[in-house]
Amino acid sequence: MINKDSTIYIAGHNGMVGKAIWKVLNENGFINLIGKSSKELDLRDQLKVKDFFIFEKPHVAIDAAARVGGILANSNYPYQFLMDNMLIQNNLLTSSLETDVEKFVFLGSSCIYPKLAPQPLKEDCLLTSSLEPTNEWYAIAKITGVKACEAIRKQYGKDYVSLMPTNLYGTQDNFDLHTSHVMPAMIRKFHEAMLDGNIPVTLWGTGKPLREFLHVDDLALAVLFALENKLEDSLYNVGVGIDISIHELALLIQKIVGHTGEIIWDETKPDGTPRKLMDTTKLNQLGWYPKIDLESGIQDTYNWFVNNVHTIKEVKM
Repeated sequence: MINKDSTIYIAGHNGMVGKAIWKVLNENGFINLIGKSSKELDLRDQLKVKDFFIFEKPHVAIDAAARVGGILANSNYPYQFLMDNMLIQNNLLTSSLETDVEKFVFLGSSCIYPKLAPQPLKEDCLLTSSLEPTNEWYAIAKITGVKACEAIRKQYGKDYVSLMPTNLYGTQDNFDLHTSHVMPAMIRKFHEAMLDGNIPVTLWGTGKPLREFLHVDDLALAVLFALENKLEDSLYNVGVGIDISIHELALLIQKIVGHTGEIIWDETKPDGTPRKLMDTTKLNQLGWYPKIDLESGIQDTYNWFVNNVHTIKEVKM
């Protein structure tokens, strides 16, 4: 059984998701948390990862490490998004299995589901049809992680579970315009345009696609829930059950930032998947629900951005 002094390794502890998980676990009394930066431990190196697990002997491993980005980054770097993510998760899963890690929490993304799957997305629609082309490289990598956890449960009876969050946002997000997701990119664009005299802001696509957004702190609470409970299935969706159009999202962020200029939609750019709404019935029935509403979450994220904008670095692929 996992208890408060169990050794817990959080892969990717310096990222937005990893930091949120570390904070939540720490606040809930887990005292033996381990994290290594990418400079200290390259998760793509199989031998180094194996040596780390042999030395540290964690009871729990949480995979919050990944190469992530929006449509532009996925389109420009398909090989890195496929191979880096597969190397990271395969090394973590293999080392966990070989060193008898008791519980493994694998974090993925709603993009694992088919582009035109029935909405809201249920766990059993995985692999039923083709993926969204703009992020299929990342999606394929994450699907292999989901199936690896399922295979380990089936073959070895280990308590390895996959949590698939919807679109995440929050403090510590990536605000680099070349690699960020839609919300942090909008926040930065509207903020900089406001400072520049409320000049027009150009956004990609038509604004029609529907997206669901989950604050990263709510995902961290879902990870805590997975640690404190034995989940009977291998795959669970994590979301809020409500979506919003990209156009409506832009208006909400514009209002929070205080930008009063024009919004221009560049319809020559791709929209991506028409809609992605998660069905979180399975996890809700067990007792987990999100706590942070969208407007409060965006306000919290924008406040963090303003206070930390001087520390934000451009991301190199």
